[in-house]
Amino acid sequence: MNQGAATGAIPVQPGRVNVEFSSRASLRLRLANALLRAVLRPAVDGLCVLGESAPLRGDRAFWIANRADALAAPLRAARGTRREMVRFSDFRAEWLWHRDDPGPDETDHGAIVYFHGGGFLAGGLNSHRRHAARIGRTAGVPVLNVDYRQLPKGHITDTVEDALTAYRYLLERGRPAERIVFAGDSAGGGLAFMAALAARARGMALPAALVAMAPFADLDPNIRRAHRNDRRDSMLSARALSIPAMIGFARDGVLDPAWSPVNHEFTGLPPVLIQVSDIEVLLPDSEALARRCAEAGVPHTLQIWNNAVHVFQAGADILPDARAAVAEIGAFIRRELDSHAGGYTKRTTAA
Repeated sequence: MNQGAATGAIPVQPGRVNVEFSSRASLRLRLANALLRAVLRPAVDGLCVLGESAPLRGDRAFWIANRADALAAPLRAARGTRREMVRFSDFRAEWLWHRDDPGPDETDHGAIVYFHGGGFLAGGLNSHRRHAARIGRTAGVPVLNVDYRQLPKGHITDTVEDALTAYRYLLERGRPAERIVFAGDSAGGGLAFMAALAARARGMALPAALVAMAPFADLDPNIRRAHRNDRRDSMLSARALSIPAMIGFARDGVLDPAWSPVNHEFTGLPPVLIQVSDIEVLLPDSEALARRCAEAGVPHTLQIWNNAVHVFQAGADILPDARAAVAEIGAFIRRELDSHAGGYTKRTTAA
């Protein structure tokens, strides 16, 4: 990654936004972007029309979106990945770890709490199992993949409660906060910040680090609507992202600013890594989060990847750019976990 000034970001005192730019996108990524722009973006735009109109508007559309995760059941984690289901009163989660790495019961080692994406209405354990397991394998730690409540079953406030419940579960099992990292993509990336902010507000110990891939961090759609990437994104639009926010979460058409992490002050948050594409509609969300980090003096890096599709990291099986991005995530997590009491991400064996 190359360092530089943030695109479209205004430097904020007392600290500068720390931005790194990738090299030119690989041919495979450019082809994937063109294909999705031609096929997926028109389909998503069409679904937006259906989701905003009767008879599908609201809960009916959300219930249909919820079912999408079942279609991802054939997506399996890489060979050697072990799984263990965890059931809570309102949701479930799943431990994922590689057989050569520490397991979830080895609480002196690091762990990741992973929040999947899907706009707070789609996605789940199936859709993100392979992706979350890969990140855990790269970092050398187990991952708790959280299937939090989504629309229409759960409001954003319920979702944040589920995230905190998953975090408490690790703490109560004896894993120190400094051995835990929050990570997520898209809606889950925004949730990683909201969970950390909620933990801070309740006086809980904070995790060692936060990782967010293309975070959906501002429920208010207005900035995205005015951004040039609303037309350039190959998958999503400001309109698509406004549906869960304005139809699902808003009360009498009003969004509480507190539901969006970009509207909070970040003092005391742990080190942050944000990855986003230079052409996606969620770029302004990532830039806003990075500015909040700079304002509060939070160590952070905003990585802007060239011509990448939304959450391109999930395509690491075929995209070299995605493999490089996941390697950056793994290195960041290992570094932050190892900075506490000297190294807890890898199993040690006798010589």
